[in-house]
Amino acid sequence: MHPYEIATVLKRTGKDTDMNIKWGSLYTVVGNLEKYGLIQATTSGREGRRPERTVYKITEAGRAELRDWMRELLAVPDPEFPRFQAALSEMSVVPPDEVTTLLEQRLAALDDDIAAQRAALRQLTQLPRVFLVEAEFAVAMRQAEADWTRALLAEMAAGTLSGMDGWRAYHETGELPPELAEMLAEGGLPAE
Repeated sequence: MHPYEIATVLKRTGKDTDMNIKWGSLYTVVGNLEKYGLIQATTSGREGRRPERTVYKITEAGRAELRDWMRELLAVPDPEFPRFQAALSEMSVVPPDEVTTLLEQRLAALDDDIAAQRAALRQLTQLPRVFLVEAEFAVAMRQAEADWTRALLAEMAAGTLSGMDGWRAYHETGELPPELAEMLAEGGLPAE
């Protein structure tokens, strides 16, 4: 395929929802794959007024690298840094009542998304399950996030989330709770 065709196939098959593809970098990536012998140009040509297109095929070295990379991705858990996790780590900069409202909005969006993804999966009965496992995983991760968010909201509503009183007091007074101020003065959280 030529790079434009690769992009078209990725979009048509929904792979752009499974991975973060930087479309503007696709030609650079293809150039680097060729530079390192993982793909090779097979033909080059122009159709009508379209720009010249070089067609590539994967090399044996490329196939071996692909398999090695896939084995690593499947077997080795790698730290990932979702935006939601980053937001949770700093949510105390927003007052608790507002965080509750925002989390409720997120939960409603998650529930809608989960329902839509499940409905879409039910429509794909013609495909073998092996081609749907990534979509099933995405739904399971969304469901886990929704369940966890629901539990956090319940703790916040019940007042059983430790630190809630200090968090609320900080936003009411602008003063850090003494125990948190002391911890921060000593250089952070206590070692486990």
